[in-house]
Amino acid sequence: MLQNAAQTYQSNQVTTATPADLTLMLYNGAIKFIKQAKNAIEEQNVAKAHEASLKVQNILYELMSTLNNDYGISKEFFRLYEYMLQRMIEANIRKDLAILNEVEDLFVQFRDTWKEAMLLAKKQG
Repeated sequence: MLQNAAQTYQSNQVTTATPADLTLMLYNGAIKFIKQAKNAIEEQNVAKAHEASLKVQNILYELMSTLNNDYGISKEFFRLYEYMLQRMIEANIRKDLAILNEVEDLFVQFRDTWKEAMLLAKKQG
């Protein structure tokens, strides 16, 4: 019953979120799954590491597909996401913690910058 309540809460959170909130959720999800992949590698659980890495790759595909190409900066974001995707694939193949750390750092920077942008947007109305 508790699990159903948590799933309902998460579903409601996603369906009522703004696009900006959804992007933040994707960044946070990617960071969470990278941590899971790193832990799985340390535990030598290859299957779990692979599963978590695939989730991060799927988040990157989602971020890439939802970019608004009306803005020039979208091309830059696409290139960065594409780079991160390639690094995640490489990390997944090699089970490389250093690459996962690199991608995690990029996601943390994106997330923190995105939070600041959201706060500024709220202040400006």
